[in-house]
Amino acid sequence: MIEIRLRVAAPCLVMAKAYHANDSFPPVADVARATTIAQSVPMKMLQFTALSTALLLPATAAHTEPAQQAFRVGDTYEITKTRDSSSQGSDASSGSSHDQDTLIERIEAVRPDGLEVVFDLPQQATKEDRRRTWQFPARLFEPRDGQLQLLNGPELEKRVDAWLKWGKMTREACGHWIFTWNAFKIECDPHSVIETVQQFDPRLPDLRAGALYRDAHALRPAPLTMKASSSEGSTFTAVMPIDPKAVQHDRAEADVVIGEIMRKPVTLDAALVQREKEAVSGTIEVTINADAGGNLLSMTRVTKSQTKKSDGMVQTETVKETLERRLLSSRKP
Repeated sequence: MIEIRLRVAAPCLVMAKAYHANDSFPPVADVARATTIAQSVPMKMLQFTALSTALLLPATAAHTEPAQQAFRVGDTYEITKTRDSSSQGSDASSGSSHDQDTLIERIEAVRPDGLEVVFDLPQQATKEDRRRTWQFPARLFEPRDGQLQLLNGPELEKRVDAWLKWGKMTREACGHWIFTWNAFKIECDPHSVIETVQQFDPRLPDLRAGALYRDAHALRPAPLTMKASSSEGSTFTAVMPIDPKAVQHDRAEADVVIGEIMRKPVTLDAALVQREKEAVSGTIEVTINADAGGNLLSMTRVTKSQTKKSDGMVQTETVKETLERRLLSSRKP
């Protein structure tokens, strides 16, 4: 059996689907080379991750200013994102997976209206890693109030062209999917790096007991509860029920992608009809650790779900996602 893991630009539920080795896959000009050139850093997996889509909203008013007084030009952080999943079916099937990725964040400028930040691959990244991951380094502006903005778009455009040339592909391949060991989307949009960065650097408003935590895959928001507090920082948690429709929609989108790869097209509406026959339930629990200045140290999200399929088979899954941010170096004031 071959497990297909979809890697796309949308943060949602990991869909792993098994196919027999003799199933017919679309031809790839050079599968070995495609495996190398496809953006294989698992930053854009079709997964149940709200580390990039979750929003913290205080109970009274939204406050989205980053705590810039704690940042200095030259400050460098290592951000590691880890994902572990395990599943068990009533038919005795089971599976597990582990993914880990790291980005380096460096403060380039502190402006009155926000921060200029460079995100890059770790120092140990090889030339091959950099060749296939054209999105980095990326320079972005993090405004005190507003959306992330890409500052070196023209540079990324040139890298996309070089990447396509190296992979012996044309712009016509952009947006399409290929299958190697995993399913990959050929991403060519420089601004896609913003979504990738958001998965590694969620900007959190003020953290305090009672602030509403919203999750893209939760049925409703939940108030934060302070579990611990000291002079070094605080720990907050929130527990929310899963939104079955959000999960069903994500799985239907994955079915559409699989249909494209297998050359058996299916519309999103048709996929939704089938997925809505499944009964989905479960919880999402988030734990946030912040320092005394309100800066993120770590964020853990545990999703426990149960799916009863139309044929009666029941599948349970636990997904643990952890984001850790560690200061590597800081310039003295």
